[in-house]
Amino acid sequence: MRVLVLGGDGYLGWPTALHLSDCGHEVAVVDNFARRKYDEELGSQSLVPIEDLEVRVAAWKEVSGKELPLYVGDLVDANFVYRIVREFEPDTIIHFAEQRAAPYSMIDREHAVYTQYNNVVGNLNVMYAIAEINPEIHLVKLGTMGEYGTPNIDIEEGWLEVEHNGRKDRMLYPKKPGSFYHLSKVHDSHNIEFGCRIWGMRATDLNQGVVYGQKTDQTSRDPRLATRLDYDAVFGTVLNRFVIQAVLGQPLSVYGKGGQTRGMLDIRDTVECLRLAVENPADRGEFRVFNQMTESFSVKQVAELVAETFPGSVEIDYLENPRWELEEHYYNVKHTGLLELGLKPHLLSDTLIESLFPIVEANKDRVNNEIMLPTVKWASAKNS
Repeated sequence: MRVLVLGGDGYLGWPTALHLSDCGHEVAVVDNFARRKYDEELGSQSLVPIEDLEVRVAAWKEVSGKELPLYVGDLVDANFVYRIVREFEPDTIIHFAEQRAAPYSMIDREHAVYTQYNNVVGNLNVMYAIAEINPEIHLVKLGTMGEYGTPNIDIEEGWLEVEHNGRKDRMLYPKKPGSFYHLSKVHDSHNIEFGCRIWGMRATDLNQGVVYGQKTDQTSRDPRLATRLDYDAVFGTVLNRFVIQAVLGQPLSVYGKGGQTRGMLDIRDTVECLRLAVENPADRGEFRVFNQMTESFSVKQVAELVAETFPGSVEIDYLENPRWELEEHYYNVKHTGLLELGLKPHLLSDTLIESLFPIVEANKDRVNNEIMLPTVKWASAKNS
């Protein structure tokens, strides 16, 4: 299949492009390098050095013999979106190209507006390009488990059978997002479902959990193919951040009581989930939802696992929670769709965590300690 990966320079977009290319698909990547600009704005950088996208693409050709055509542009520019869809003629579009950090969206009005405009408008432009140019294109959209929030009932896989006053209907599962970023993802989901219903689009919405890890089979082939490893309080994901704090001899920063429970998955499972979605497309008119996670852990459990695994003394600090969220809650998520398609998960283990320690040790001189602890508070409309 011909697969267009939007956001192909990112933490997950880049290894996904390599995985699909390695599996025999014709893959092109699209990016506007916004993620690298966020680093400049925040005074941060990937813990593991990453090459420019042009260098990465050339390295993949050298290693694999396979081309990755590269398009540079912004999805909020509709003319650019239409042009690349016409030129590459994809069978599938994978959409990673959104501002992905909840704290970034909560800094102030400007960052909230930017996040929603960038994410919602860019996604609408992709939808219209598909509907007008080739409605057979399968849209695979990366959503987030954070769209659901933490309801006091089981979380179904996208849809909910409802009985009310003696009548029944199948409806999108109600969402209780916890940031302006998560709200943008809910808007995307509703817009795509609407497109499937009125235009006959085919779409898969992957509500992804927290991803951990840094290496896949493809990125391990050459240092120039490495993907990001973020550790800061804005873009760093929780397990990756805890591992880095352990290696640096810093307390692991748990927000609040640490009872916040999240779905999680290994980066190797993320890229495989994308392959399964691409090779088993949704039907015309179908809005298909998969909860893309393999296990669930509380933040406290993750911290304790890292502390137990690290070969040294590790302390855990319980900080005032900067976010607005339940710190203890019910959490039971249905996630059978991808398993039924053949996903064989890599479950979180001591071995995986231990493999991250030397990566961090080799790059610890790149850490900026000033950006490790949270400064963005949900209760404030304006953060510094």
